[in-house]
Amino acid sequence: MGREEEELKAAKRGYKDAEREGNHEEEARWANVIGDILKQRGEYVEALRWLRIDYEVSMKHLPQKQLLPTCQSLGEVYLRLDQFKEALLYQKKHLQLAKDSDDLIEQQRASTQLGRTYHEIFTRSESDHYAKQNAKKYFKSAMKLAEALKKNPPPCVKSCFFLKELIDSYNNMGMLEMDLDNFKEAKKFLLDGLRICDEEEVSQNDDARSRLNHNLGFLYTELRNWPKAKEHIERDIVICHNIGHTQGEAKGYINLGELHYRVQRYPDAYLCYQKAHTIASCLEDEDALISQICQNIEIVKKAEEVLKDLKREEQRLKKLERAVADAKGTASERKRLLEELACLDSLIEKSCTIAAWDKHRDFAKKKKKVTQVVCDKEKLGDSFLYLGESYQKLRNFLKARKWYMKSWNIYRSIGNLEGQALAKINIGGVLDSSGDWPGALQAFEEGYKLAAKGNLPSVQLSALENMHYSHMIRFDNDKEAKKLQLEIKNLKQTLNAGSILQEANEDHCSESDTIGDESDEASSSGTHGPYTLSRTDKDKLTIGRDGTEDLVDDIPLSSLVKRRVKNKVSLIEKPATSVFTRTSTKNEIIGRKRVRVVISDDESDCEMDPVRWDVKHSVGDVASSERENRTDVPSTDKEQINNVSQSKDAISSASTPCPVEESICSFRSPIFTEVDHTEFRVSGGAAASASKSIASAPTADKAHISSSFLQSQNSSGFEPPTKGPSEFLAFKVGERMIYVDVSSCMQEGHLCIEDVKAEVACVYFLQLSDEGRAKGLLPVIGQLKCCGKELEPYQSIEDVKSFISEQKCIELFVTGWVPKRLLKLYVDCCKKLSEAANVKLLKKLYNLEVSEDDIIVSDCQLQDLSATPFLNALQAHKTMAVLDISHNLLGNDTIEKLQKIFTSSSQKYGGLMLDMHCNRFGPTALFQICECPVLYARLEVLNLSQNRLTDACSSYLFTILQNCKALYSLNIEQCSITSRTIQRVADALHEESVLSHLSIGKNSPISGNSMINLFSKVASLKRFSELSLTGIRLNKLILDQLCKLAKTTSLSGLFLGATSIGADGAVTLIDALSSGSRELLKLDMSSCCLTSQAFAKVCSSFSALNSIFHLDLSGNPLGQERLEGMVSLLMNPFSSLRTLILNRCNLGLAGIVQLLRSLSDNDSLEELHVAENTSTSLEKASPWSPLPHHPSPAHENTKHNSNRKEAATCEINTEFDDMEVADSEDDEPQKNTTNVDTNKNNNLSKSDGSSASSCRGEPQAGSQIIHELCEAVLYAKQLKMIDLSRNRLDKDAVESLYSAWGLGSGFRDDVFTRKHITKDCIHFFVEGVTCCGVKPCCRKE
Repeated sequence: MGREEEELKAAKRGYKDAEREGNHEEEARWANVIGDILKQRGEYVEALRWLRIDYEVSMKHLPQKQLLPTCQSLGEVYLRLDQFKEALLYQKKHLQLAKDSDDLIEQQRASTQLGRTYHEIFTRSESDHYAKQNAKKYFKSAMKLAEALKKNPPPCVKSCFFLKELIDSYNNMGMLEMDLDNFKEAKKFLLDGLRICDEEEVSQNDDARSRLNHNLGFLYTELRNWPKAKEHIERDIVICHNIGHTQGEAKGYINLGELHYRVQRYPDAYLCYQKAHTIASCLEDEDALISQICQNIEIVKKAEEVLKDLKREEQRLKKLERAVADAKGTASERKRLLEELACLDSLIEKSCTIAAWDKHRDFAKKKKKVTQVVCDKEKLGDSFLYLGESYQKLRNFLKARKWYMKSWNIYRSIGNLEGQALAKINIGGVLDSSGDWPGALQAFEEGYKLAAKGNLPSVQLSALENMHYSHMIRFDNDKEAKKLQLEIKNLKQTLNAGSILQEANEDHCSESDTIGDESDEASSSGTHGPYTLSRTDKDKLTIGRDGTEDLVDDIPLSSLVKRRVKNKVSLIEKPATSVFTRTSTKNEIIGRKRVRVVISDDESDCEMDPVRWDVKHSVGDVASSERENRTDVPSTDKEQINNVSQSKDAISSASTPCPVEESICSFRSPIFTEVDHTEFRVSGGAAASASKSIASAPTADKAHISSSFLQSQNSSGFEPPTKGPSEFLAFKVGERMIYVDVSSCMQEGHLCIEDVKAEVACVYFLQLSDEGRAKGLLPVIGQLKCCGKELEPYQSIEDVKSFISEQKCIELFVTGWVPKRLLKLYVDCCKKLSEAANVKLLKKLYNLEVSEDDIIVSDCQLQDLSATPFLNALQAHKTMAVLDISHNLLGNDTIEKLQKIFTSSSQKYGGLMLDMHCNRFGPTALFQICECPVLYARLEVLNLSQNRLTDACSSYLFTILQNCKALYSLNIEQCSITSRTIQRVADALHEESVLSHLSIGKNSPISGNSMINLFSKVASLKRFSELSLTGIRLNKLILDQLCKLAKTTSLSGLFLGATSIGADGAVTLIDALSSGSRELLKLDMSSCCLTSQAFAKVCSSFSALNSIFHLDLSGNPLGQERLEGMVSLLMNPFSSLRTLILNRCNLGLAGIVQLLRSLSDNDSLEELHVAENTSTSLEKASPWSPLPHHPSPAHENTKHNSNRKEAATCEINTEFDDMEVADSEDDEPQKNTTNVDTNKNNNLSKSDGSSASSCRGEPQAGSQIIHELCEAVLYAKQLKMIDLSRNRLDKDAVESLYSAWGLGSGFRDDVFTRKHITKDCIHFFVEGVTCCGVKPCCRKE
């Protein structure tokens, strides 16, 4: 300010000197300079006085051309003072003078100013079509003039002089398109402006960049791209601060405050507005801006209070959800559901009030589900409206339109005209946002016709305003826009007169809006007339004669209900935002902007069957939101309709917070009945049973089963289910009968007995009394028998259905008892918190194959809240050596709790493996590890892959690598990190580090320099042995450094999948590995562009690496012509290869045959993967006698003995009757109905141990390759697993191959052989081998 003050004083001295000397030209110039200085300081009134002096002196004494800068300055100051009439007067005079003098430079400036003034008038007006047209006309003219001047500048003027004008032209056009909701065009103009700045090397602190960043920040905020919005807004603030643009800096903070407000970060928004207020207070005449900021501060304070109310109401909702579960099947169920609906209405209203659209969507989904249970079709339509509104505000227009259409269909089925009209209006809003302007106008017109037909003035008004917007903004139809404006004016006058308000809502009520039967209503409604409805939030309370709220506790679900009043909360106004050239708020303007409604998303698309509804519905609400379908009006229309509807405070009921989430299984409180025997049943599946929950507990245990603990157990009870799914099996344990829903134990259509054992053991433990559970002992279940016959490990679904239909009881034999302390603690914590136990988690904790210190709870659908009982149990358990929480939905809150658990634990030493991959952890999750000194000494393995850590985690990883002295394995694959983090990892490594395993694949971009630095550090590590670079493209320079690393380091594992190193690179690398220590055990070169030409050379290089036991070459086009190298490798007697993966290598069946035949003398290979190796369909073989085998469920078991080779009876495995792989992609699979004579003998014989006939029947043409493949399978005597998936094998071929697999000699002589067959899966394996089911990222060698 000191410099400005000196400049002002000097200018005033210059003015006085010129005035005293009578130099009018200097007098005018100095007056203009003084006015400009005052304008920059925000003293507009004083600036205007000096500029008037300039204008008067110039008019009287100077040539007309001297008025050009004077008129420009006056027009700008009048614009800043919002005196548009005077601003236009001087700006038009400026343009006319420029044209008269043929001055293109001044014409460009005048056009720009006129465009800005008309743009400001347009944003302030309701229907000024003329202002919009003129703004666009003058902005386009200014852009054309700026481009012309830059290309052909006047003499003695450089082209760069007009650069800023050109950039400002792009900014102005972008700003106008943004106000017309043409965000795509706006973004193009603004980004082009920034591109010009970069190309012309405009200073980073130039005010033109500031304007572009300001508008881009606002644009990205509207597009809900928060990171980009924040980036541009902060750039704008920095530039304005650096160049001393006080007003721009204040407006930048306003935009930043708006951004924080949009994401409900109210403390940050408040700080931004306070900062803006402090800066704006330094300006003299910015009263409007200061007033706007103060208004925003008040709005943020109100919104913060609403958010607090919303959180309290959320806790109340959870309590109500538990109450609904308790009341299911009782007389009070409907009342509880209506209370839940009322709570959801309140939550939807509050979330809409503060624009928390994600929550709005979630509440809408929940309301949809409840509404479906209540069977209220009108409210279901409302729910679809709310879902539509949520999605529209979240800018997911496809889903928004889907839910609005669902809503419209529901309203149409019940004859609800208002609902149909609102849905059509909202569909129009979505179409407009999607760019389908004609379709939007048509939808608005249809909505208007429906509203007029239903005599709904408020909805008519909304439709008219949207039609006016379309004609005025989208189609430039001034005539039709003026006509509609007149209709809007007349309709508003009618509404304001109040002559139609009482007719807006009829005496219709939704089915769930009444309580009691007709007799009750007749006896109690003497003083009650019809209640009006609004499609806004409703209070689900009964109104007594005295007007008090009366809750009826014991009305059954099927009964009708009394009419209720509806409550509406007035919306909090959205904080005003600022665009650089104006100070007005960017509010929705009724009449110009169309009404918008946002739709909330839902995963399911099912609609309620209209035939099921037999209710008449009213047409009075705006929208309710539920899970499946819905449509809403935009916020501006909402406010209008709210004015028509009755208003009342929203329901607000505080309740004790109780974190509850949906879990895989929940417990319902038993209703004890007198029975002769002790029975109970449980559903462990995710799907809930429709049957009642009736429990009959043992006499000694009845008093000990907590009703709150067992209340939400779907389909649990102690009696056989009378309704519901047909997957309940009866199990007898001692003297007790247990009914278990075994749907969750199904695998590929077969019942997994091991899963059943775990499920029954957990259920048995849960039904025990507190004393019975005190020791934490769970049964170890041995055999399962039915009718004296032991069940196979995988029982067919036909057998299961037979057990159920015949009501057979399966007897379980308990072979022992095993302590599971952590499981017991988890159950106790669930009971204490009245939470539902997660059955998946229970079964994981029951796992008999791991110790109590190995805690593996992956893939249990855990979230931060639902994991609370488990974390509490861990706190009490205290000790652990392995913690695997992968493949869940956990976030940073869980890590914070785990950090407290580790810190409070008495276990200060001993190794710890921490597997957290595939969750929702962010970079700050690593901060908790950094803040836990206990982990510095204990942490040995840390798996963070598939979490979005980003480069923000780099400093935390550096700290972990520096301080965790025992850490030997780190996995950060697919964590959205770049070179920056890789460099930090390299910096953290030192010679004393014990790191031996590092996985950094599937991240990009990774620069060559960072990789080279990493390799140089890794080379210095004494214990380093395994490196994964999957998915990182390796150029020649990186590959050379990797080869050097391979020569100097004893690598045992190297994973280079999808690194595109090529054949030459592969040969070079393998040579380097073979010249080193030759300790390589695992090598992955999948999808590395290896070709068939160079494959032989690659294989010859492999021969020097006899230590490899795992080799992956899948995804390389090797072909079947050049397999000699691989065959030689497999026939090498010194080969240690156990697993070979050649999927998608174009081998063909002939190539697979060649590989299998080479295994005749190979005693090491155990797994062969040759899936998806046929590119053309096989000629379909005619039916021929399949190989003998013993059918069993798939996964199928076959026990072999020496006698089976002499004779075997062919039996058809019926599991293939429903499965046939098409012979080509264009052929539809057809069910094979051919029956083969089961008495025909098809023996498989061996001749000199070298050849085999896979079938005594003669194969037809086309089956020869299958015949050879069957013979080849016999050669692979040591194979434990082979994958032949997606090779276009038909049913008969698969049967023959499995028969050959079962008749193989060698290792498979004395074991069970099994198969896993689905449409896309053909796995043959032996017992004890897991063919699939383990995710690739979780597979451990």
